[in-house]
Amino acid sequence: MVASLTPRERRGGSLTRRMIVVSAVWIGVLLLIGGFALDRVLSRQIVDNFDAQLERVLKSMIGASEIGPDGEVRFSRPPADQRFLEPYSGVYFQISGAGQETFPSRSLWDRRLQVDTGHNDVELHMRDSMEFADEPLRILERDVILPGSNVRWRFQVAQSRQAIDSQIKELRSTLIASFAGLGLGLLALAALQAIYGLWPLRRVRREVAAIRGGIQTRIAEGFPREVEPLVDEINELLAHSEAQAEEARRHAGNLAHALKTPLTVITNAATAHAGDLDNTVIREAAAMRRQVDHHLARARAIGRRASTQARVTVWESAQAVERAVSTLYAKVTIDIAGDRHAQVRVERQDLDEMLGNLVENAAKYGNGRVFVTVDPPASGLVAIQIEDDGPGIPEAQRAELFTRGTRLDTTGKPGTGLGLAIVRDVAEIYGGKVSLAESEDLGGLMVTLSLPEAPQLT
Repeated sequence: MVASLTPRERRGGSLTRRMIVVSAVWIGVLLLIGGFALDRVLSRQIVDNFDAQLERVLKSMIGASEIGPDGEVRFSRPPADQRFLEPYSGVYFQISGAGQETFPSRSLWDRRLQVDTGHNDVELHMRDSMEFADEPLRILERDVILPGSNVRWRFQVAQSRQAIDSQIKELRSTLIASFAGLGLGLLALAALQAIYGLWPLRRVRREVAAIRGGIQTRIAEGFPREVEPLVDEINELLAHSEAQAEEARRHAGNLAHALKTPLTVITNAATAHAGDLDNTVIREAAAMRRQVDHHLARARAIGRRASTQARVTVWESAQAVERAVSTLYAKVTIDIAGDRHAQVRVERQDLDEMLGNLVENAAKYGNGRVFVTVDPPASGLVAIQIEDDGPGIPEAQRAELFTRGTRLDTTGKPGTGLGLAIVRDVAEIYGGKVSLAESEDLGGLMVTLSLPEAPQLT
């Protein structure tokens, strides 16, 4: 049991919603990547500027440092930044050496900066530290040997990270707000673009609804280039449907007209109690049967013509017909030659019916030899030639064979006289044609059936 689809599943979702969702996802990804990259660059710039200030202070300290008479380090001039003198001001320095008394800034007060003796900071070394529980620090340090001393002094300058952390926090808040606004603006633009871009499709829907309601017969012009092919195809489909409906009405009228005369003859004969009523009924019933067979063959071909996927290999159909006809006419030799791979855009049943009529006629009216030749495709058509070794038909009388019910033989062989007429009508429905000529090889009649070549599969 097949589960029924919900209306949403039948609709397949909204194209506008799909476009907006795809745009939103893509915009979000790009903004996240761009925002992260910009945050990294600007945050790094803030930290680099912060470090550059500490580096200038450290170099100034080293330039102002000297060894006093007691062997301890001292400044030849006091630090310019007064925050070094204020306890817990957030700006600190410390000079320490192995076996020497540490020289801290007054701002450290009762605290000291940690000294890692496991490495020598010959070059500038920057690091973050949480050694003060309530104050994260950015520390810049370097080891220096001052003139007049053999001690390696560790110069350290530290400043609270609160300043740069607040700047980075403010920067990120600005970036988030700016990128959020930009994202909403881009999303609104994408939604507007999707709605405006798909507006012609909504117009197509309205016009199709108007056609269904009988207000108009075709979709109007004036659509964008991208939608024009769709509109043209819909209009072509409408025209095709109208042509098929008109063709069906015409065939129904033709069939009714064709049956009217035989029915009138039968009715009149029955009313008059004619002595040959049985013969009249048989004769007129046969005529009605011919007409019904003819119109049914056309109706089937018209119905199948709508299938654009129709394709059949001519050789396979010809072999099947050869086997069937050989069973009916055991003394007739049927030879098939030519292109074994040629395919035509025709339903297999219709091709079998057309070839069956032509090959059976050749076997019936020939003297025992029938040639079926399948030519390679040329100019979009595949030509199938059916030749027999019969007496042939004079050129002046060949056109009469396509008249329904016409028979040129007087030998009394069974037949309805509709074979070539049906073949011609069905071939024309598929865009093909039938022609008659004299067979150069066998001397009898040669019928050439040309049908559209099936496109190559990709």
